[in-house]
Amino acid sequence: MVQAIKWVDEIVPGAPYVTTLETLDKYNCDFCVHGNDITLTVDGKDTYEEVKAAGRYRECKRTQGVSTTDLVGRMLLMTKAHHSNIDEDLDYRKHTDNFGKGPKGHSPWTGVSQFLQTSQKIIQFASGKEPQPGDTIIYVAGAFDLFHIGHVDFLEKVHQLAERPYIIAGLHFDQEVNRYKGKNYPIMNIHERTLSVLACRVELVCHGMTEVVPDKDGSDPYMEPKRRGIFQLVNSGSNLTTDLIVQRIIKNRLEFEARNQKKEAKELAVLEAMKKLEEEKQPGSPQS
Repeated sequence: MVQAIKWVDEIVPGAPYVTTLETLDKYNCDFCVHGNDITLTVDGKDTYEEVKAAGRYRECKRTQGVSTTDLVGRMLLMTKAHHSNIDEDLDYRKHTDNFGKGPKGHSPWTGVSQFLQTSQKIIQFASGKEPQPGDTIIYVAGAFDLFHIGHVDFLEKVHQLAERPYIIAGLHFDQEVNRYKGKNYPIMNIHERTLSVLACRVELVCHGMTEVVPDKDGSDPYMEPKRRGIFQLVNSGSNLTTDLIVQRIIKNRLEFEARNQKKEAKELAVLEAMKKLEEEKQPGSPQS
């Protein structure tokens, strides 16, 4: 799945949780990069402590509102407030503030929030590449919700349908996905799903082996490409679906909430230590 992301050149399976200088040297890395959210070991130590001390650490600002915790929270809360056309309501905020939280405070890193899309972010993810003469332009449409390996396998198979493919992915609006999937789907809103597909290395219209749901008026949404003889079903070879991912998460809800509470407790301890250190540095403090 990570290999399919266009910014990734090589994968290291089974990488250690604590990044050391030995790991960087083993793979000839100049430095490592992480988001500005903190990651801790079981005993509360910074997992990047060693590489930071050696000056071989860089940091990127974390994208607010998008994380595994956020997405899992949306699945379990079963609200639609994350959809692009719905304002966040007080009931949603009340539940997210208590979701998987410890009783002693709120960490800025672990929680459920909402992602805000910008045109700059889309430009950053888009390749800017346009179809060239001789390219076969292939159109695929769907929700592409919780973009997963099943989607990647499908797009890879589509890519193999032509010698010089140019793939256009059509993403259904949140309201349309909710119409045919129900519940609180899509889990990711249209902005997030757009970036998920754009991050992938991605006169024919294709559809996977999932059910083709009729349009609002009961008609076949692929009627025109079928009439023109340019419609094709593509078997990705993967049985993973967004529904299966959601079912796994719901089944392990209590485990997830307990994990969140432990994680946040460690983060709050670090915040308290950082605050105390800053206070000690202030002029006039007993230690200064």
